[in-house]
Amino acid sequence: MGERPAVNAPALLIVCLGNICRSPVVAEVLRTRFAQAGCPLRVDSCGTGDWHAGKPADARMIEAARMAGYDLSAHRARQLEVGDFARFDGVLAMDRSNLTDLGARCPAHLRERVGLFLSAAGLDDLAEVPDPYHGDAGDFRHVIALAERGAQGLLGRYRRA
Repeated sequence: MGERPAVNAPALLIVCLGNICRSPVVAEVLRTRFAQAGCPLRVDSCGTGDWHAGKPADARMIEAARMAGYDLSAHRARQLEVGDFARFDGVLAMDRSNLTDLGARCPAHLRERVGLFLSAAGLDDLAEVPDPYHGDAGDFRHVIALAERGAQGLLGRYRRA
């Protein structure tokens, strides 16, 4: 997975429902794009649900990611923990449903850390990363394209900060 970023690097947690499709690929795209740009970033992913905990990413997402140049082979799903809100500077949801779940679990004093991934990236016109789980290969490729656009937006934001 490359070099580990500095401990004082910004830390983002990417959150979806099961942590097997959207959030692992978005985290990997962020990790890759920030490293290529020489920008330190700590990034992880998780799901709001626990039913996939310990399992690898969805095989269809692994393949779509591989075709796009990203390696999800080491990913293992995990569930969101309350302590994650304090450990990460930003906790970014893939869609409004995930955002609602995060808001319900987040301690009140840390709520400013929670938001939508694409909105945080300056892509408010898109807002949500749709869940490809019940879709076809094109839906998985679409998620990767959104992840790449979002990564560019966040990278630009962090460079200006």
